[in-house]
Amino acid sequence: MIKIGDKLPAGSLHEFIEVEGEGCSLGPNAFDIATVTAGKKIAIFALPGAFTPTCSAQHVPGYVAHAEEFKAAGVDEIWCVSVNDAFVMGAWGREQQTAGKVRMMADGSADFTKATGLTLDLVARGMGLRSQRYSMLVVDGVVRTLNIEAPGKFEVSDAATLLAQAKAA
Repeated sequence: MIKIGDKLPAGSLHEFIEVEGEGCSLGPNAFDIATVTAGKKIAIFALPGAFTPTCSAQHVPGYVAHAEEFKAAGVDEIWCVSVNDAFVMGAWGREQQTAGKVRMMADGSADFTKATGLTLDLVARGMGLRSQRYSMLVVDGVVRTLNIEAPGKFEVSDAATLLAQAKAA
């Protein structure tokens, strides 16, 4: 399992781009994790699934609401990572009004999630392999803080907790 001081695993995440620009075409685009984290401070939070109750009602809205405070604390980007495809993450981002605030990063095959060791088996619920709920502050690709939720909980991966950690970093 990934821990504080570890580099993020190699690989890529996908993001649905609605406006062409800066080398990105419309639709799903792959982003190399090492490249897009280099020289940046990134707040990453992960959750079990798009459009799920806690994720939609509390987790994503908290980061959207605090986006400007994260920027003021020196955070370059906020990422929401979920084991969903880029089309689903793009649709969820539109619904949650994340544009310009939170990048909705798809881990469609759970490769990133498996590499971090933060998987959640929801096969019995018909959802397959998903991500645990967590948050982390990453600086230049290295994990500086890591907040992993206990199963079924939403207590330490919220925006307020990670924002306090970003301000203290």
